[in-house]
Amino acid sequence: MSAAPEALRAQNIVKRFGAVTALDGVSLHLRQGEILGILGDNGAGKSTLMKILTGFQQQTSGTLFIDGQEILLRSVDHARSLGIECVYQDLALANSLSIYHNMFLNREIVYPGPIRLLNNRAMRARASELLDEIGVHVPSVDLAVEALSGGQRQAIAVARAVNSNARILLLDEPLAAMGAREAGLIIDLILRLKEKGNLSIAMIMHNYAQTLDIADRVMLMQRGRVTYEQAAASTSVAELMDIVRREYRALRSGDSA
Repeated sequence: MSAAPEALRAQNIVKRFGAVTALDGVSLHLRQGEILGILGDNGAGKSTLMKILTGFQQQTSGTLFIDGQEILLRSVDHARSLGIECVYQDLALANSLSIYHNMFLNREIVYPGPIRLLNNRAMRARASELLDEIGVHVPSVDLAVEALSGGQRQAIAVARAVNSNARILLLDEPLAAMGAREAGLIIDLILRLKEKGNLSIAMIMHNYAQTLDIADRVMLMQRGRVTYEQAAASTSVAELMDIVRREYRALRSGDSA
């Protein structure tokens, strides 16, 4: 993995909202075909970092590189044009629409000609083909998304991102509020996508054990900074929890002083 070229690098990213500093010199790198787990409590700056990496917000200072080239992401559409896709916790699915319509939402296949008629047959066939390719099993792509379980909906949201030819996939708490069976479905999907070798994945997580099972490398964010980074195989849940406990104790000592 260390020999793989970098897909994404963020260097010394600072983000301020008035007097509040949400990110204070955060650096991140993600290699091609790698899975990076981003850990941290609420308020650590993880979501702000994700918004910058997707073009939703711009950094106050610092530099982003895509495939080694410096880039200023002007918008979400600009980031998508460079192959960056994000699946947020709300999934942004249209529950009343079919699976295949959701997978082509805002990217519909239409028949040629002056009148833009949807080519439902082509979208249905491509959706079925893609889901088979990445191992997502649903009874029918004609089903409305609202008929699916939470894990299946997450899988469809991920599949939609992959369908857009994403090269860098950012996942915001992909296992949130899932039981063991549904979490297992998404973990298997993420690992299958990794096996394809052409997709780099960074995911915000809270569960340390699940993160170490999936990720190649983990980084811990605390109060807007990266305080720890290590290969997943070279760390443990106990070590990560010890770092968090030390910060908590230091904060408590400061409050008591």
